[in-house]
Amino acid sequence: MTYIHELGAWPDLRWNLNMLAARLAGVRHSQGRLLGRMESLGFQLRSEAVLETLTADVLKSSEIEGEHLNLDQVRSSIARRLGMDVVGLVPADRDVEGVVDMMLDATQRYAEPLTEERLLSWHAALFPTGRSGLNKIVVGTWREDAGGPMQVVSGPFGREKIHFEAPAAGLIPAEMASFLAWFEADQGIDQVLKAGIAHLWFVTIHPFEDGNGRIARAITDMALARSENSAQRFYSMSAQIRTERADYYHMLERTQKSDLDITTWLDWFLDCLARAIAQADQLLGGVLEKAHFWEKHAQVVMNDRQRKVLNRVLNGFEGKLTSSKWAKLTKASQDTASRDIVDLVKKGVLVRDEAGGRSTSYSLVKADPA
Repeated sequence: MTYIHELGAWPDLRWNLNMLAARLAGVRHSQGRLLGRMESLGFQLRSEAVLETLTADVLKSSEIEGEHLNLDQVRSSIARRLGMDVVGLVPADRDVEGVVDMMLDATQRYAEPLTEERLLSWHAALFPTGRSGLNKIVVGTWREDAGGPMQVVSGPFGREKIHFEAPAAGLIPAEMASFLAWFEADQGIDQVLKAGIAHLWFVTIHPFEDGNGRIARAITDMALARSENSAQRFYSMSAQIRTERADYYHMLERTQKSDLDITTWLDWFLDCLARAIAQADQLLGGVLEKAHFWEKHAQVVMNDRQRKVLNRVLNGFEGKLTSSKWAKLTKASQDTASRDIVDLVKKGVLVRDEAGGRSTSYSLVKADPA
């Protein structure tokens, strides 16, 4: 079997831009619409949307490799690094902190050059103990192939499927130098296409003993951030790849066993990216619901106590909202809490729940569909 990196003209990849033009234009249009929509939300809601997106990105990129991180730890780690005031932050394990460090470095410092030193630091961050699971691995340097050729596999232990074999370890320094020079050079290639090319190229080299998939997706996110000239992420390519994991590995394998024309790979990549952008509403459902709520009630006069409690309810309030809980949250008297609630009921923001008496509770008035 001859793999793509064994062809004489490697890495002179080529593609048919005419065949990709319409799909690329559609993705670019969707990017613009989503960014415009998010821009209208205001700083606080945009920050929450970025937090939700980056959390999904870290979780799903790890899940693709069969690693399941703790959601609360990931969310807390990202929020702390972004300086966000989020309720219920929890400590994060070293492995979680490492993945978050890499993802934020790629997306928040997207404009800075991607260098060998930077990639090696990402790899070291991914494996802070020098181990992948129970296995000791070489960390913060290119792989050595001491245990034989690097084979790219998927599937559970004992039933792995081999997709392709990567270049020999001795070729990696030159291969990576070529890749990094290309990634930072301006060849006039649209950055969205460059994201797809970079993903395939890096995975093909597979320069590390482990973690190549996660780093490839971080590089993809970096290129996509460059394509939008923005560190704010509102869709997750990793989440979409996780959903389409079988097709993802199939396309990688098919491309590795083909020639240097990667039009089919880029066509799939653009399709997957378009679906990732389309899934933004679902990914950011809570944030967009909150935005719709405040848009609907923009003309309603409220005091700071009322806004504070309503935001807590929109963020996922535990249990029933009662006047006693209102008083505790706002550090106000029971009478003040009751007046605040009655005022919002009159203004059509809150509605009294059916169960009355001593257990009187209130809910948000159901919003009209956005």
